[in-house]
Amino acid sequence: MNSRIILEKKQLDITLNRLCYELIERLGDFKDTAFIGMQPRGIFLSRRIREKMIAIRGQQDFLYGELDISFYRDDFRRGNEQIVPSELKIDFTVQDKRIVLIDDVLYTGRTVRAALDAITDFGRPRKVELLVLIDRKYSRDVPIQANYIGMSVDTRTNDKVKVEWKENGKKDVVHMLTND
Repeated sequence: MNSRIILEKKQLDITLNRLCYELIERLGDFKDTAFIGMQPRGIFLSRRIREKMIAIRGQQDFLYGELDISFYRDDFRRGNEQIVPSELKIDFTVQDKRIVLIDDVLYTGRTVRAALDAITDFGRPRKVELLVLIDRKYSRDVPIQANYIGMSVDTRTNDKVKVEWKENGKKDVVHMLTND
């Protein structure tokens, strides 16, 4: 596979700042708003967004959680690998809250669909919005679209988008892997 960098550290930082200011512009006072990172890879993005929002606003005036969707996925029984859920990190009800789901890459939409199913176990949100770092256009299996997008990329089915974070021992970079 050929690898091409589509976002380097500086570009990634600028993109994350833009997403934060877009959230501030659209959501206003964050009253009854919760940011929820989707396990496994969306949590790195959601934690970074949370840190930047606190730095920009000088406070955390929103709820924050991390959602494990392992048992809500439509493919969780297909493999031989045993799924071990991560620790539950939502200590609030989502009832009547505006939820911003956060994930690194939007591809088929199946992960987001699973997250929507999982969220209903915590209550009925007033509204759910989606923030993604990378939107892989033209590849949905379900009718899902993001409200906040860091970058949209045109990809083929056999292409891959890989997001690396310093928090998991890599460096901040986004690669597109293609079979040419």
